[in-house]
Amino acid sequence: MDPVNDTVATKYWHVLDDGRVQCDLCPRFCHLREGQRGLCFVRMRQGDQVVLTTYGRSSGFCVDPIEKKPLNHFFPGTSVLSFGTAGCNLACKFCQNWDISKSRQTDTLADSASPQHIADVAKQLDCRSVAFTYNDPVIFHEYAVDIAQACHQQDVKTVAVTAGYVCPEPREEFYRHMDAADVDLKAFTERFYKKICGGSLQPVLETLEYLKHETDVWFELTTLLIPGENDSQPEIEEMTQWVVEHLGPDVPMHFTAFHPDWKMRDKSPTPPKTLMAARQIALKNGVRYAYTGNVHDEAGGSTYCHQCGIKLIGRDWYELHDWNLDDSGHCRACGTRCAGAFAGPPGNWGRRRLPVRMSASV
Repeated sequence: MDPVNDTVATKYWHVLDDGRVQCDLCPRFCHLREGQRGLCFVRMRQGDQVVLTTYGRSSGFCVDPIEKKPLNHFFPGTSVLSFGTAGCNLACKFCQNWDISKSRQTDTLADSASPQHIADVAKQLDCRSVAFTYNDPVIFHEYAVDIAQACHQQDVKTVAVTAGYVCPEPREEFYRHMDAADVDLKAFTERFYKKICGGSLQPVLETLEYLKHETDVWFELTTLLIPGENDSQPEIEEMTQWVVEHLGPDVPMHFTAFHPDWKMRDKSPTPPKTLMAARQIALKNGVRYAYTGNVHDEAGGSTYCHQCGIKLIGRDWYELHDWNLDDSGHCRACGTRCAGAFAGPPGNWGRRRLPVRMSASV
């Protein structure tokens, strides 16, 4: 395994008149004095620059089904080598991965691997892609970009699971190296983003419009519906109408169930009927591919032809049990193209989960 260096220089920052250094990676614009870290935890001022302090280190690697990201239209049935680091540039009170994203201990980063080693292992394990997930890859931008370049040399795709909270210049560089993304559209009000996430909705919407209109990145949207916070019919109406108007009808939307965690343990789990109702609102408003998630709902997890209504891909959790697409992604019944990335028959990874110890797989 190639050696890795935990700390590397970054370029998205500038010096302020008062001597502090401003990080320009995301809209938080953290102002840092010597030795201070940004809210994300992993970017720190060292001398007169901002450095990434966790390059080459991870909280763990695992081979998952691509549908778990969730991505339902990106090489369905294939396996993806998934990993995260530590920290996050948002502060979502409901975080389902808070032990990783809110970690302030480098002990969380128990595994390590160079970009080349990750690409090699993904290829050896026959993974169609590598996913940056569990925490937001925006904050380990340099590591993610280097991994993507190494993966592409091995014909391995790269996937970003992200909140989309990033500034325009680093966003452009980052997505130049990504093949797919699942973007968490956490809600559709500034109130929610400010009160619950410590961020802002508008930069996320700008990222979504950028992805749609200025890149070839395949992306899908995920919204975790929290009872009483972002699950009202008017909000879902407004959100889905915006998606169709600004992103088009072919961007899949996933409505997933919340379970009480971290700082929102007083909230009830999301009732399945809430997810099903959100899916129906999305379909009514013109979203062609709307899904439910984190619940057992075969109908809500399957893909249907928007032209003739035939079931194109049947899903039971992460198991595929129907396939009515030709090798290029067209409906076998009527010939209509299903939006997404398809190449030949589906994969057969299923619902397996395979932990991988990278430092042992030399």
